[in-house]
Amino acid sequence: MKSEPTLNPYLALFFGVIAVSTSAILVKLAGAPAAVIATYRLLFTVLLMVPVIVWKHWRDISQISSRDWLLSALSGIFLAFHFILWFESLNYTSVASSVVLVTLQPLFSFAGAYFFFKEKVSRLGVLGGVIALAGSAVIGWGDFKIGGAALWGDILALAGAGMVTGYWLFGQSVRQRLSLMPYTFVVYGISVVTLLIYDFITGDSLYPYDMRNWYVFLALAIFPTLLGHSVFNWVIKWLSANIISMSILGEPVGSSILAYFILKEKVTQIQFIGGMVILIGIYLFIKWNRPKVNEIGKAESLEIQG
Repeated sequence: MKSEPTLNPYLALFFGVIAVSTSAILVKLAGAPAAVIATYRLLFTVLLMVPVIVWKHWRDISQISSRDWLLSALSGIFLAFHFILWFESLNYTSVASSVVLVTLQPLFSFAGAYFFFKEKVSRLGVLGGVIALAGSAVIGWGDFKIGGAALWGDILALAGAGMVTGYWLFGQSVRQRLSLMPYTFVVYGISVVTLLIYDFITGDSLYPYDMRNWYVFLALAIFPTLLGHSVFNWVIKWLSANIISMSILGEPVGSSILAYFILKEKVTQIQFIGGMVILIGIYLFIKWNRPKVNEIGKAESLEIQG
């Protein structure tokens, strides 16, 4: 039997969605290159996780097999480039366009699972995916009319969503053998190393930055990562993965509202229409392709990026 939660899971889920909705806003507020922002977001997250890992999970990490280290490394590399591409997209396009396009990541994940693991997608699910892609085309066309830079931002956001596919495909089997905290600690750590190498190659400086940037880096680790993703993985004990997947569709809405009040970004009519079409398509896609518990190791293996 499941123990009684200390907090209403639906209330926790609501606050989790708000927390992940701050991600794009915080990136916009930072004055550093995209890769540097991603580096410090994950570095601070890893550092905040160290006490729990040392206290409770160090033995699990020491027993990871060579094969799982390789898969975790590949997963971490794809996660690093997901953040690089998505954060970079926010330099060119609006929060609304970028976040709603990154929301297409379930389509990329299911497509990867279909081609690599022969997981079936229902015909109605395919229809939902087509509707979502049509919505992205609407946003892309609208941003193309605004300016080529905005369209480039949309392309980067889509590429960032695609990178999550690699993160999920390489990580899913490891998650069947490794619990959440050790897995995320290892993958985040490998992502940090990948990002540091990327920063060195591109010549992006890791310092100096003013205090505002350091506050933003720390906030990215605390709010969208620990208070967002960690909450989702806490409520999965009491709520289904399907409910959580649906709730994450609230992230573009929350991000757009925050962008309006904090960044003074307005949502154009075509962005609104395209965004709604995408959210409807993703909703239908997830609804008609509910994963069975054993399809991703366990239902609790749900991973959310934002």
